[in-house]
Amino acid sequence: MEFDKPVVGGPCWAELGTSDLDASTRFYTEVFGWRMRRDPRLVSGDYTLAHLGDAPVAAITPLYQKSQPVAWNVSFAVADADATANKVVEAGGTVIHGPRDIYDEGRFTVALDPSGAAFQMWEPREFSGAGVFNRPGSLGWVELVTRNPKRARDFYTSVFGWSVNASEWYTQWGLHGEDFGGVTAMHDRFPADVPPHWLPYFAVEDVEVSTDVAVRAGAKALLEPTALADGPHIAVLRDPQGATFGVYQSARES
Repeated sequence: MEFDKPVVGGPCWAELGTSDLDASTRFYTEVFGWRMRRDPRLVSGDYTLAHLGDAPVAAITPLYQKSQPVAWNVSFAVADADATANKVVEAGGTVIHGPRDIYDEGRFTVALDPSGAAFQMWEPREFSGAGVFNRPGSLGWVELVTRNPKRARDFYTSVFGWSVNASEWYTQWGLHGEDFGGVTAMHDRFPADVPPHWLPYFAVEDVEVSTDVAVRAGAKALLEPTALADGPHIAVLRDPQGATFGVYQSARES
């Protein structure tokens, strides 16, 4: 991902919903060196911001509803939350929460694409999203894992205007000539009960080292450190509470 700040249509934030807030904050502090700050406002529901230095990079929250799964969620910046929510519905998706104002910070929506993958939309006001990208410990890539890549391409290009850069083995999403994410097709290696989902990858200095730290802290490696042909070095992990995330080291940094 080449962006160094949030842009309309692109990923702007990653947010973990967890069954154990204290355990999750300890785990990700150990893996990424994040500094945690819990929102002191009572109505925030223990919303916890993760920082690298002074820059916010992600958030960790409790599960606010019984039906909410333990999972990482990806937010995309939009210029108009209400208009984009209408586009989601017109393109075959479902709006399940919002749009609603979050204090004076922005307007927030949660939606499902036609295959059921959840994603979030953020219309920024006082808060634009992550303060850094691509630095170790910050968001570096986002990937849609789906059983219907063609339907997903039609849906997301209609809603966000993304470009599609398809190669023989991988399809990438782009904006303004810069790729920021991709699509992985769910084949037989995915258990039937694994739903379509968005997977955030966080940049790291060394994939093997970060994977080892995560595993020693209680994570499970779902994809061991792997160097992709002409691409990044990646690994995919499940944290101790069950949320899946990736770590990513670009080829030019290897």
